[in-house]
Amino acid sequence: METYANALLYAIPFFILLLVVEISYGYFIKKQMHKTLDTVSSISSGLTNIIKDSLGLAFIVVSYPFLLEHLALTEIKATWLVWVIAFVVMDFAGYWNHRLSHRVNIFWNQHVIHHSSEEFNLACALRQPISNLIGYFSILLLPAALLGVPYEVIAILAPVHLFAQFWYHTKHIGKMGWVEKVLVTPSQHRVHHAINPEYIDKNLGQILCIWDRMFGTFQEELDDVPPQFGILKQAATWNPVHINFQHFWNMLKDAWRTKKYGDKLRIWFMPTGWRPKDVQEKYPMTIIEDVYQFKRYDTVASRSLKAYVIFQMLFSVLLLMYMFYSYSDIGFDGLLWFGAFVFVGIYGYSSLMDRSKIAVYVEMGRGLLGLGTMYYLGDWFGLDSFLPFGNVVMVVYFLITIFCGIYFTFLEGEGSETQVMA
Repeated sequence: METYANALLYAIPFFILLLVVEISYGYFIKKQMHKTLDTVSSISSGLTNIIKDSLGLAFIVVSYPFLLEHLALTEIKATWLVWVIAFVVMDFAGYWNHRLSHRVNIFWNQHVIHHSSEEFNLACALRQPISNLIGYFSILLLPAALLGVPYEVIAILAPVHLFAQFWYHTKHIGKMGWVEKVLVTPSQHRVHHAINPEYIDKNLGQILCIWDRMFGTFQEELDDVPPQFGILKQAATWNPVHINFQHFWNMLKDAWRTKKYGDKLRIWFMPTGWRPKDVQEKYPMTIIEDVYQFKRYDTVASRSLKAYVIFQMLFSVLLLMYMFYSYSDIGFDGLLWFGAFVFVGIYGYSSLMDRSKIAVYVEMGRGLLGLGTMYYLGDWFGLDSFLPFGNVVMVVYFLITIFCGIYFTFLEGEGSETQVMA
């Protein structure tokens, strides 16, 4: 986990730089692909994901080293060939993992966050899950284990393979000629994120598009079918924690409400979106029918509120950067508390973006708890020795959090939810 944390010290600034480039480019060509609250929600989702992953908060069904130890038929030395084999196997496994996530109800719950944005930009690439609490991906790496691909190769390639999927989440790059025959491109991935009937569940490849072409899931972006983005059952919230567990909660309610015992079990493993007939009739859900004329989710947000949530998001990034930098010094118990604090902070300000009444209590609570933590520890996890006046900065931050939670809830006035035509 510490190795992953160290990698994030370099990856996070790189991602932010690319986001700034895309936003700036959109501004200068007067074709902006970002909306403030949506982008803040996307980045915040990415932050919750890296908190979970950097702390190893998942139950691993079976680890790759275990498979390697017990199933390897041969041993491949770490030459250029092993890297090629490992990459191809990992991309093949990624395709099938992705396909499962789109086709099976319970697996869709851990992937829906990635598709929840109704925009398509680099920020939406950061919408990664926290609901994938059971790790099973190593099972799909069985071919690599049989071939004896060293664990170190997999450990290095895994984050590289993930980060390499970032760049093609953009509308600013058109079709790329011969590259479209081999690699997943922005054009292909726009199709993947689209909710148009022609595009649903297509282009499931992660780096190579050859798997889609081999297994019948490839679809070219059509000039007369402009992609429309989001999910058919709208998330209708900026809160990434809520988005992560909405689908699971709906399935849980359906499993409880259905009278058929068989349906209580099979709902989890049926195709995505399947619901028991008796529940569907009694508790219908609103699904987007006309993808060109649906109402996008939005909430009333003044410029000051937008500035505040951007401030909170950026401060959360800085806190996590410090946490990763001091990973070994803070210790596991401290990391859990530190990570939980940032996580709750994201929940708080994203609830404020939704204009939820619970936001003020979360913001006040974490502000007071933060001050109490500093009083108890005498410092904010050693920040003062790293940054001059670090404790003063944190005290001011907690006071701002408390004040703004109250201000944007009671003094500025409650914002009612609005809807904007697509």
